[in-house]
Amino acid sequence: MIGFVDTHAHLDGEEFAEDREAVIARAKEAGAKAVFLPAIDLPTSLQIQKLCQQHQGYLYGMAGLHPEEVRADFKEVLSDIRALLLQSGANAVAPFIAIGEVGLDFYWSREYEHEQMEAFETQVQWSVETRLPLMIHCRKAQNEMVHIMKKYAHELPGGVFHCFTGNEHEAEELLQFDRFVLGIGGVLTFKKSHLPEVLPSVVPLDRIVLETDSPYMAPVPMRGQRNEPAFIAHVLQKLSESYGLGEEEVARQTNQNVERVFGVSVNSLHSV
Repeated sequence: MIGFVDTHAHLDGEEFAEDREAVIARAKEAGAKAVFLPAIDLPTSLQIQKLCQQHQGYLYGMAGLHPEEVRADFKEVLSDIRALLLQSGANAVAPFIAIGEVGLDFYWSREYEHEQMEAFETQVQWSVETRLPLMIHCRKAQNEMVHIMKKYAHELPGGVFHCFTGNEHEAEELLQFDRFVLGIGGVLTFKKSHLPEVLPSVVPLDRIVLETDSPYMAPVPMRGQRNEPAFIAHVLQKLSESYGLGEEEVARQTNQNVERVFGVSVNSLHSV
């Protein structure tokens, strides 16, 4: 078995406090060669750094400020996260591999709309400066996000548009950023999802990475349960079915995409 990478799992969350080690063991048994952990604020960035040091070579962390965590004090929070990122250089025990989870989210409220946009643009600038890829969260804000990113399109090193659930037009708009890929998770398996038709029609397989967004949005047949990285096998199965390719071929290609975007050599990771 080639194995796969879960590029987005919140294993630092309290949902995993009681059995985190067992969750990691199940991920390895299911075929996950690595799991990437996005942060949402300074405390989670610090917690993720600690977890990745404990599981060096298996868990890989990110640091960033999630749009739903942006408040009036966002500039001070960003200053602290930036300092943490800069301290965690390539020579660190477990250096951060990306800036994330960052972006825009106007689904619930636009109370901090301008602050969100400034925070996002600041972190986009960090990506240009540090050459670390972005893990981008966007909900009900694609127009605004694209407008900001276009300013830096030729300078950005790449990244992931996390949890893509859109239509053909939205996919094509995101794929104009040619060093970015779409993160595909459990929604692909949902009964009413249009992704099994949308993705093969407009998204080449070399523009996709796998993710769970654990503990959220567990795939069928685990829907309704707490999601965890081991369940990504169901996403891989559905993606293979959608593209009419074998699971090993889809795993091989998505692993190559991970290597290209994040600079993490999947082939050199420990076999599971």
